[in-house]
Amino acid sequence: MNDTQRIGIIDIGSNSVRLVLYEYTPSILDRRTRVIDESKASVRLSGKVHTDGTIPIHSLDGLVDTLQHFKLLCSVNGADQIRATATAAIRNAANCNEIVDYLDEACDLRIEVLSGEDEARLGFLGAMQSMDIAEGYLLDIGGGSTELTLFRNRTILDTYSFPFGAVNMTKQFAADGELTQEGQSMLRQFVTEALLKHAWTSVHPGLPLIGLGGTIRNICKIDQRQRKYSFAQTHQYEMDTDTVTNMLTQLSSLPYEKRKKVEGLSKDRADLIVPGLTILHTIFEYIRASHYIVCGVGLRNGVFAESVFPGANALSNVLEHSIRNLVSLHPAVSLEHVNQVDRLAQVLYTGLQSVHQCSEREATLLHAASLLYRIGVSVDLYQYQMHTFYLIAHSPIYGLTHRETLLVALIASFKSKSRCKKTAAPYRDILSDEDLIQCEKLGTILQLAVALDRSETQPIAALTCSLHDNTLVLDVQTHRNASIEAREVESVHADFKKTWKIGLHWQERE
Repeated sequence: MNDTQRIGIIDIGSNSVRLVLYEYTPSILDRRTRVIDESKASVRLSGKVHTDGTIPIHSLDGLVDTLQHFKLLCSVNGADQIRATATAAIRNAANCNEIVDYLDEACDLRIEVLSGEDEARLGFLGAMQSMDIAEGYLLDIGGGSTELTLFRNRTILDTYSFPFGAVNMTKQFAADGELTQEGQSMLRQFVTEALLKHAWTSVHPGLPLIGLGGTIRNICKIDQRQRKYSFAQTHQYEMDTDTVTNMLTQLSSLPYEKRKKVEGLSKDRADLIVPGLTILHTIFEYIRASHYIVCGVGLRNGVFAESVFPGANALSNVLEHSIRNLVSLHPAVSLEHVNQVDRLAQVLYTGLQSVHQCSEREATLLHAASLLYRIGVSVDLYQYQMHTFYLIAHSPIYGLTHRETLLVALIASFKSKSRCKKTAAPYRDILSDEDLIQCEKLGTILQLAVALDRSETQPIAALTCSLHDNTLVLDVQTHRNASIEAREVESVHADFKKTWKIGLHWQERE
């Protein structure tokens, strides 16, 4: 990537300290970004708070070591700047200023202590860079605080940072990592009483609850392991109320040592998971949410967006930005070519509406596949379709569900019906027979669109389609020789006819 810069974002949470290293272009008009490194350390700052509300300076040695290590990683990776933020544990400490000054001197790193309002705002900003959801409740359960945000039209209506989280509630209600039935009831009452003070939390039923943080990510991973879920991503994963209720019952019944062995559960969270899940479940029931959605992007991404793109707001088109970002990370792809393929594919799709029930969402999937179909070339030209499938299926394409991501990957990498079926086989817990038929139809449209720009020189100035006598007539207007394209269209004619049950006719005019 040309003209790129790098920044390290350090998030000093109440439970963990995390570093994310981003590479980006500074222009707001060309917001190419990628994560180049991540690191995490468990420090449990909320557990170090004394009865007088202070965090003793002598207990910060582990945090100092972690911050020095993170600074080294930033230096090795050529980060131009570092932004370090701290949340509830340090914010609420009676000796907050002393802690910040000590860390500044010990690490030569100025710590920015976020207010609860800032933490909620930045978490929302980060989430809205990665999710195409218009309304809902956003819930971020940390170690020492919980931020609940109500939003509509991708704009915050109400938000509040509650002074409870998985770590300090474990310390208050769970002895030796065991939350008894009585302790769970007390914790539920504690959370409910806090919610009762904010009327907006109970008057918008039926909205999704979008969860940030380690608690819901771990629940997601456990559920995916139990279901043998084939798609290895947590972001955009959905769970219904019964799934999470049963998970709480299951984990509450296990003693700490057995809980540590549950597949999908991080061992350093085994003592926190039941209190954290109790908070999550209590809030879900209180606000009468419809279902759970896991968000894998939050505070750190919000801090990044605010730091390098001043004035950044919730993206208006998350998917388009994500697609364009992914294409830009593969410079072997000709943007002129894939933009032309995309235009042609949409004309072809519209031209087939009399024999196929078109939909706006299906057209969007074809649009994404058209722009991304060539990215596998950056790995290797030969069998690039296979590499394209892998790259799409394992890249963060925000704005798509897991199923839609797989559909785009299959359409973009389509070579034949049999190859598509074989590629999709490991994901049949997510994909239906109807999905494979859809992939075949859209895949052959994409093949035809690619054929119409085989030379990658955009000789076709305009294309119109019309259906006559069971034949799709391609009325092609050219501004240079398009003989290569004409031959290529003939080469895909048989597969197109087999799929669509209609022929093709090339009709050219200059």
